[in-house]
Parts: sequence; structure tokens; C-alpha cells
Amino acid sequence: MDPYQNLNVSPVHKRKAERERKAQEEKSSGGAGGSDGGGNGNGPRNPQEPEEPRKRKKVSTEDPYAPLMDHIEDLRSLLIKSAVIFVLWFFLIFMTVAWWFPVVSKGADIIVLGPFEVIRFYIRTSAAMSLGLSLPFICWFLWQFVRPGLVDKETQFLKGSLPVMLGLFLVGLSFGYFVVHPISYFFLIEMGQINFDVLVTADEYMSFLLITTIPFGLIFQLPIVVLFLNHIELLDSDLMKKSRKFAYFGLLVITALIAPPDFFTHLITLLPMIGLYEISIILVRRKERRTAQKERAEAEAA
Repeated sequence: MDPYQNLNVSPVHKRKAERERKAQEEKSSGGAGGSDGGGNGNGPRNPQEPEEPRKRKKVSTEDPYAPLMDHIEDLRSLLIKSAVIFVLWFFLIFMTVAWWFPVVSKGADIIVLGPFEVIRFYIRTSAAMSLGLSLPFICWFLWQFVRPGLVDKETQFLKGSLPVMLGLFLVGLSFGYFVVHPISYFFLIEMGQINFDVLVTADEYMSFLLITTIPFGLIFQLPIVVLFLNHIELLDSDLMKKSRKFAYFGLLVITALIAPPDFFTHLITLLPMIGLYEISIILVRRKERRTAQKERAEAEAA
């Protein structure tokens, strides 16, 4: 008879309770069996007897899906907490539209073509801002989820890199918002006003704002990505130097994809990306020197 049939218990918690109960039974039976003081019990061992090698603990085959269900439960908890944070930020930003609208529009002449476009603009803008403000919390929840599956080498690197990643993301957003967006937007508007009456809808303006800000927050993560690849020994400074021209070409392609289609905006977008690549080479080289010095010191001490 199932002792849980009259209780409102989920399958995951039922399996967890069953595993705990079986562990307690095994522990109690093991303690009773070892009380006689034999060679397999907990009694004193003869020092002349060879010590038995420790064996890897076998995974129980009674419930092979239990670890997977535990991970799914943790992932579900992560998604729920992230969604709650996002919804709270969304309602807070949506209710304060009168305060942040001048900051987003930056004095641009924006029109709407219908009442639904106003709501769509507010919702899209609130969602984008909420996602950005929720990002630190989501990164922390994600870190708690993946940390048990990482080795010490990866854990130490990522633990110290999370604040830097957040800072670089904010720097990239600021660069796109204060530099790329105003220069490219007003350049294109002035060029269009030569022969046309330019009218920009709220929806088009929001799309342009996202295109000129969000990608730069991601691009500015390049040093962290390069350092991580070097940390797990997949990349070194010599390889980055040798493949510099191919890397520049790749950055040029990325610039053409994310930046507005004018040469001036491409230029002010490409130069910081090249600078980030060169900074990444310097950081990797310094890390390699510190690692080499540490290895020499350990070799001399040995």
C-alpha cells in the first residue's frame, strides 16, 4: 500500500522521500551488521591486514530518472524566480512611463499611427528595460543552477567573472545608447530630410533603439569569452596574434550585420570591437605570464 496515496505529494517529492527512507534503512542495517566487530564492520582492524581500496559509489538503478527529475525541478524553480523578477520590473516600469519616456525618446520626433501602437510601444519598451534590469538576478539564479556541475577550475573563473560580465554589458549598452544610437539616428534622419519628409513611428524608433544598444552589450563580453577559452586551454595569445586578420574580417562582418547601413556608423562600431580584441590579447598574455611564473616557482620549491 502506498503511504503517500492520501497525501497531496508531487512525484518528485515522493521519490525524494523514498530515497531518504531507503538511505536511513541502509544506514541502520549497516550499523547493526557492523556491531560484531568483524573485518567488514566498524570494529578495530588489524594493522597487518591490507586496506581495501575504496570503490566508486554505484548509482542506484531503482529509480534511474531521479537525478534528471531533480534537475528539472531546479530548472523549474529557476524559471519561476526569473519570471517573477521580470514581471515585477515590468509592472514598475510600465506604471512609470511618464518618467522614462523622455529618456528613451531623447528628443526625437515620434508619431503613432493608431491607438494600439501606443500600447505596443509601451509594452515593448517596458519589456526590454525589464529584461535588462532582471539580468543580474537571472545570472545569479543561473549560476546557482550550473555551479554543482562545474569543476573547481571553471567555478573559480566564472565566480570572479560574473560581476565583470555585468559591468561590461552595462558599458556596451551605454556605448550604444550614448554614442552609436544618436550619431546613426540623426545622421540618417538628416540625410533623409534632404529629399523627403521623414516621419518615424514609435514602433520603428523602438526597433532602431534596440538594434543600436543590445548587440553592443553582448559584443563587450569578448574579453571574458577569450579569457575563458584560454582558461580551459582552447586558445592562447600566439594563436590570436596569428589569426588577427581573420578576426578583423569577422568583426567587420558582425559590424555590417548589427550596425545601421552607413559607413560612419560602421567605423565607430568597428573601432571599439578591434580595441576589445587587442585588449583581449593583452589580458591573455598577462595571464599566461602569471601562470608560467607560478609554475616555475612551484618547480623550484619542489
